[in-house]
Amino acid sequence: MLAVFNKEIGSFFNSLIAYIVMAVFLIAIGLIVWVFPESNVLDYGYADLGSFFSLAPYVLIFLIPAITMRSLAEESRTGTLELLLTKPLRNADLVIGKFLANWALVLLTLLPTVIYYFSIYQLGNPEGNIDSASVFGSYIGLLLFSGVVVSMGIWSSSLNDNQIVAFILGVFLAFIWYIGFGALSSLLGTGIFAQLFSWASLDAQYQALGKGVVDSRNVVYLFSMMALFIFLTLWRVETLRK
Repeated sequence: MLAVFNKEIGSFFNSLIAYIVMAVFLIAIGLIVWVFPESNVLDYGYADLGSFFSLAPYVLIFLIPAITMRSLAEESRTGTLELLLTKPLRNADLVIGKFLANWALVLLTLLPTVIYYFSIYQLGNPEGNIDSASVFGSYIGLLLFSGVVVSMGIWSSSLNDNQIVAFILGVFLAFIWYIGFGALSSLLGTGIFAQLFSWASLDAQYQALGKGVVDSRNVVYLFSMMALFIFLTLWRVETLRK
């Protein structure tokens, strides 16, 4: 697993992928937090990172599949995947190694945004007038949300050798789980199915963690989602090995 992880991380930083992803995310989020009218902190007049945490998932829904689309699709297209599957390498090591490498790249992309917290902490009146518990919970939610979208993207990449198709499917899955389930719950109105879809939406889980109280039920659900799509990817790789 470690060998796959190192190889994947190395491929990111030996090409422009990692740098482009980080630059696009940080520029987009920087404009939202500090420049764009009605969303920037300076115009809002309140020491808060709400605009960042509200809009970051939408950026990641498109950015993460752009990272993961090549994970298995590119290796399948070039024949590298078939070569890997002939080696004494466990399927779990291959899939989990790629998952962790892609997730690590997303985490490295999010890390510089911590500067926003310290900047707003200093700008508060009085200094430190910011809900730190909410910020901490929101970061936990954003990291776990990213992990789920990465697992969806890896699975999408395993289904075919076309990176564009993998990207579209990854975006579609993330969008459905983040927005679609909540919209479906609203259409259903009341009842057990409405409650189920509402609770299962990634948006609901993310918002719950953003309240500043890290509930184990939300954490377990999000890790379970990662496990589900990793299992589906393992199953897909197993069918390719046969």
